[in-house]
Amino acid sequence: MSEIGRHRRDKPATPMLSERARSRLSRRFYVLTAASTVVPGLGLIPSRRRTGQVMVGAFVLALVGGVAYLLSKGVTTSVLEVGVSRRALAVLVPVLVVGALVWLFGIVATARDNMPAGVSGRPRVAMLLFASFAALLVVAPAAQAARYALIQRSVIGEVFSSTRPDGAAAPVDGEDPWEGTDRVNILLVGSDAGPDRTGVRPDSTMVASIDTRSGKTVLFGIPRNLQNIPLSADSPLRERYPDGYSCGRECLFEYVWTLGEDNADLFPGDPSPGLTVTKDAASQVLGLDIDYTTIIDLKGFTQLVDAMGGVEIDVKERVCVGCKIEGGVVVGTTGYIEPGVQRLDGYHALWYSRSRADSQDGDFSRMRRQRCMVGALINQVNPVSMLQRYPELAKVLKDNVAVDIPQGDLSAWAVLVERIQEGGSIKSLPLTNKVIDVTDPDYDAIHTKVRDAIDPPRRTATKSSSSSPRTSEPSSSSTAPPTDELADITATC
Repeated sequence: MSEIGRHRRDKPATPMLSERARSRLSRRFYVLTAASTVVPGLGLIPSRRRTGQVMVGAFVLALVGGVAYLLSKGVTTSVLEVGVSRRALAVLVPVLVVGALVWLFGIVATARDNMPAGVSGRPRVAMLLFASFAALLVVAPAAQAARYALIQRSVIGEVFSSTRPDGAAAPVDGEDPWEGTDRVNILLVGSDAGPDRTGVRPDSTMVASIDTRSGKTVLFGIPRNLQNIPLSADSPLRERYPDGYSCGRECLFEYVWTLGEDNADLFPGDPSPGLTVTKDAASQVLGLDIDYTTIIDLKGFTQLVDAMGGVEIDVKERVCVGCKIEGGVVVGTTGYIEPGVQRLDGYHALWYSRSRADSQDGDFSRMRRQRCMVGALINQVNPVSMLQRYPELAKVLKDNVAVDIPQGDLSAWAVLVERIQEGGSIKSLPLTNKVIDVTDPDYDAIHTKVRDAIDPPRRTATKSSSSSPRTSEPSSSSTAPPTDELADITATC
């Protein structure tokens, strides 16, 4: 007799199981494997009692601790605080990885311990597929969460500053990090830096003034063609420009950044004298102390809108694309954005926000469209879609955005953001030609308008309270142009 035949004859036969027994063992496999998928180690208790109990106990303790943390601070605040802390994110990643591996071990061990002896063919394949799917349900979310945590940590390190600007409003330790600080003012600069341009000329300049107690925010738009720019008494440029930056159309607000760069010798050790002078000029124009700055370039804006999946705008007037003015004539037009409600991609959203060649009042029409764009973006931010597109959004932020808010203060800013979202309104006041005289501005009058916008006098309380409320949908198309008065930012189109 051959060796093969003798081996088969001598091998113990697998016990034959009845149909009922096989069915019972199969159900046991699926139930216990599912149990270990829902609660790590729960399905291991029948076969590995101590290991299963330790895993379940650790899971329950972690769950109770997490719930207690969320309840003590609130879900939104808790998520924001972890999401803006590089230290917390550095801890979170290995916790996620180790936790997922332990959970995965529980699923695999449960499946292995409870796989019926002698099962083969389709039943065995079905059990293996079930166990694999169960493992995927745990590993995939953990891997994605760890990936997002690493991306977020990288964004914080590259976008935000390591030090606080001199004189900036600073949060404090305690239950309310903004106790003692009434307002925080942030300069928002849209930069038109590019290979075909010399230096940086702010294409869009706004200042967001935030009430730290209520979260109410007012956004002020400063026109590019503003003249007679004041400088602070302690500005290094005052010696060369004792009467401010004033020389007619050759000294506009849009040239202030270049002014600083051209006089860099007056700012020894300053890495960005252009930003320093722009920040000082904006402060003097509005009569507000500027605490922090955020800069985004035009390419970044285009990519940001594309990463968001576009933006829906109620276009009020025909806007030319690719156009510019040469010798008083509009040239280079490649197309138009027609009036009506429509979804714009990044390229067309940028031209909608920048185009001024074909507008009746040039820069001022553009300022209205810019605040309309800001309102639309705020109104249409969808947390779910943002999360799905976050890796793409993160790359845009790292490549095109710079913020001088220090990383260590981000948890305090998370509190402020929550106040803006929960109880704050966002209003805007563009300093257009219908509000001020840009060629001969009365800065005392401008400062009064700014103060009234921030803290409306009682006589205008009734009028202010009639402002349009926030809506979750863009307004319907109408022929009335956006107002240049103080208005809710989401109702400016």
